[in-house]
Amino acid sequence: MKFLDQCKIYIKAGDGGRGSSSFRREAYVEFGGPDGGDGGRGGHVWAEAVEGLNTLIDYRYQQHHKAERGGHGMGKQRHGRGGEDKVIKLPVGTQIFEEDQETMIADLTEVGQRVMLARGGNGGWGNLHFKTATNRAPRRANPGEEGEERTIWLRLKLIADAGLLGLPNAGKSTFMRAATAAKPKVADYPFTTLHPGLGVVDLGPGTRFVLADIPGLIEGAAEGAGLGHRFLGHVERCRVLLHLVDCTQDNIGDAWRTIRKELEDYDAGMATKPEIVALTKIDALTEELIDEQAKELKAACGQEPLRISSVAGTGVRKALGLIARELGHLDAMEEDDAAEDEGWQP
Repeated sequence: MKFLDQCKIYIKAGDGGRGSSSFRREAYVEFGGPDGGDGGRGGHVWAEAVEGLNTLIDYRYQQHHKAERGGHGMGKQRHGRGGEDKVIKLPVGTQIFEEDQETMIADLTEVGQRVMLARGGNGGWGNLHFKTATNRAPRRANPGEEGEERTIWLRLKLIADAGLLGLPNAGKSTFMRAATAAKPKVADYPFTTLHPGLGVVDLGPGTRFVLADIPGLIEGAAEGAGLGHRFLGHVERCRVLLHLVDCTQDNIGDAWRTIRKELEDYDAGMATKPEIVALTKIDALTEELIDEQAKELKAACGQEPLRISSVAGTGVRKALGLIARELGHLDAMEEDDAAEDEGWQP
């Protein structure tokens, strides 16, 4: 299935049904009077986060979504039925914006979360409502109200526990293949990965997390170079970052600083996320050259980098273990914060 993380759709709630202008006419019933029923309410348009979806491709080809209009009122005081609601099913992590692409309507971060996007119109009153002491035979009935309509943008930001960062051709997809059952495309040229991907890492009972493969970022990504803004948006959801640096390239410290600068320029909060730095493709160099590259990278990032060869499987499990440990620390901190917020109760 093709991955799509942004699209524009048009939605319209159902119009309310017309009220009826009717009079009771039966044998042996004199002065039957008005008996027109009310129109039914138009259907609402809802957005709901559901399981089993990880792309917005369905809304690339179906861009108009309308709820059902309410039924019209009828004689004998019969009301029109309400219109059926329209539910737009979206993957978890979808953000909904107004047409200006800046005003956020909702952020769907949990399965089952629902938000009303457009309200259906009320049904019109039948002539029974307008009967008075001086107007015993009203011929007036109201039309139904129009349902709300709007154009909105859907933007998907994948929710993952950990994310893979790095310049193009840093070995992220190869690491993903070695660590999970996912099968992203792997090739020996940059920009092989064009869309973010997800995989599940299973290290044993009780140790499982979701890993995101973020396509390679380039210098200027925070200002929109390439697809930087859309790729960096997926990093926002990750709690821990694994920064992969290709050990075969020159100026290895600059490679690390390039990605860090893009994170800080995009959102200062992203630069504070826990980061694990690793040298990749160590099977391509000698031990002496690897030591030199590791020393230069340590001087740049301030931590001893891991040494990984995803092809040979070297260091992969160690990196995953560090990610799992970091996620455990974050979970413990969140539990402590929640306990402090609750305070003491008798």
